[in-house]
Amino acid sequence: MPPPANEPTPASIGALLSDVRARTPLVHSITNLVVTNSTANALLALGASPAMVEGVEEVAEFAAIAGALVINLGTMDAGRAQAMRLAADAARAAGTPWILDPVAVGVLSYRSQVAVELLAFSPAVVRGNASEIIALARQAGAVQGGAASGGRGVDSTAPAEAALDAAKALAAALRCVVVVSGATDYVTDGLRTIGVNNGHPMMSRVTGLGCTATALIGACLAVTPDTLTACVAGMVFTGLAGEMAAELAPGPGSLQGGLIDALYLMDADLVTRRAHLVAPDV
Repeated sequence: MPPPANEPTPASIGALLSDVRARTPLVHSITNLVVTNSTANALLALGASPAMVEGVEEVAEFAAIAGALVINLGTMDAGRAQAMRLAADAARAAGTPWILDPVAVGVLSYRSQVAVELLAFSPAVVRGNASEIIALARQAGAVQGGAASGGRGVDSTAPAEAALDAAKALAAALRCVVVVSGATDYVTDGLRTIGVNNGHPMMSRVTGLGCTATALIGACLAVTPDTLTACVAGMVFTGLAGEMAAELAPGPGSLQGGLIDALYLMDADLVTRRAHLVAPDV
């Protein structure tokens, strides 16, 4: 993990959006099959270039040339698990920053095992809901208490605040940044913790927006060495796009398409005005 940089601010997050648009980073995604199309469209709308390369024959080669790698455990089988291992290993060797989204870890044993194995390849970021982060921290040995039962499928049964201690411990153990999604999102490198208070309740009625946040963090990782700011920015972009979409959407179907439009219409000035960063209150 890079040495501590300046604290993220709305202005620096807005500037990072401009950097993504200027550089069009290549983001390699091995993601949930349920959300492959929406993830690719979100990356395109933000200004990145998505590549959904998942075959074991190609992932290592591609991860080495991408700007960032996104690994999402949402759709899991032995072949995909092997592709994930190969890609993560190649990313580590090439110095490509990568992010792990441990979907449903703590609920199902096979994916939990794969997630712990992937930690050995030094992710720059781990992003999950509270139940996933608590479970992963316990299974990785960052906190005591043995394996956690996790959430209910892909949904968390704990508020984000309940995972803060586990997130800090996991970040310190892995020397990475951990992001906990919730009503308020929390981003920590083990020493510093920043809350992001953008978003809208209707977002919980659309599948895959956590996956979208993970992918947008990947785009930000590709253009800055400041991992903490990249994570805060990805969460702001996702939450703010949800807010903007909800202003016009009568329901979640409209919000899903509107969120892609909002990412496309977002600019540095709007982000600077509307990014809502908070200090943790726990």
